[in-house]
Amino acid sequence: MKLIYDFDLPALTELFQSWDEPAYRAKQTWEGLYRHFWNAPEEFTSLSKPLREKLAANLQFAPLSPISQMASSDKQTIKTLFRLHDGQVIETVLMRYGTRNTQNATRSRNTLCISTQAGCAMGCVFCATGQMGFKRHLSSGEIVAQALHYARLLHEQNERVTNIVLMGMGEPFHNYDNTMAAIDRLNDESGFNFGARRFTLSTVGLVPFIRRFADETRQVNLAVSLHAADDETRGAMMPVNKRYPIAEVIEACKYYVHKTGRRITFEWALIHGVNDTPETARKLAVLLKGILCHVNAIPLNPTTGYEGKATDRQRAQIFKETLEQAGVPCTIRMRRGIDIAAGCGQLAGSTS
Repeated sequence: MKLIYDFDLPALTELFQSWDEPAYRAKQTWEGLYRHFWNAPEEFTSLSKPLREKLAANLQFAPLSPISQMASSDKQTIKTLFRLHDGQVIETVLMRYGTRNTQNATRSRNTLCISTQAGCAMGCVFCATGQMGFKRHLSSGEIVAQALHYARLLHEQNERVTNIVLMGMGEPFHNYDNTMAAIDRLNDESGFNFGARRFTLSTVGLVPFIRRFADETRQVNLAVSLHAADDETRGAMMPVNKRYPIAEVIEACKYYVHKTGRRITFEWALIHGVNDTPETARKLAVLLKGILCHVNAIPLNPTTGYEGKATDRQRAQIFKETLEQAGVPCTIRMRRGIDIAAGCGQLAGSTS
């Protein structure tokens, strides 16, 4: 049975017309899904009962079955484990920033971290998702459904999603077409109408897709996981570096900035004694010279499959200052949801 979230509006309209239903019925259904967050046929009361029955008989409305939900000790991070129709599992995270204000809910920032694959084929040694291996791509609708799940919960609390990062389980560019279709569906102004600039997509550096993404001149933010300034160090951490070494990644990033005029973010997991020294920062500054960019550094989040340790606060600060003295902007990111394994690189779809 086809998933309703896998349809864009033209395809949904075409389906309705094949049922001898007028186009406006498809539009009503679309608005029910993306504006009212209805997720069961019986909720679409603007449609006739026979049409609701046809929807129930022909389309799947519930691609995600929540298995568990965990909240961090500070209650600012929530992680949901979902089971998919074939038994695969994924995790999605909500991160809250700022104090909720019921008089003006838009002041609070609610960032979703959503998954694009079950597992990951990239094999980054410090990442729990990479350690579990690749299971399968998510469909565009399964990606969309994660965002709508939390949009529904926040709507009930008079809040809304403010940012979406495609930094959960999987490599978005490895599942390029479905990832972009999901972004387009959530961006559609007749539905969820989520601004393109409020999406951030993260890649380990799949060079052909960085260039393709640049050619499409999207307004979606791009982040590239770099983590090392030389091929030997990066190759030991990230197998993808053997296919696309640093020089090729940097050239693709320069092409992206030239083509779009948009700033690129380089992600950097600070690992004690591996990539957190002033010398490494200086090498990185040389590598990034002349690129409109920003370095997003975060002390390594722990995973059971990797023995490396997070850098300490003092070393992180020196790394940041060294970069900035060389003219490269850098932010040390706050670690979030570590106590529930909801931080960057910690998602592994564990059912235990």
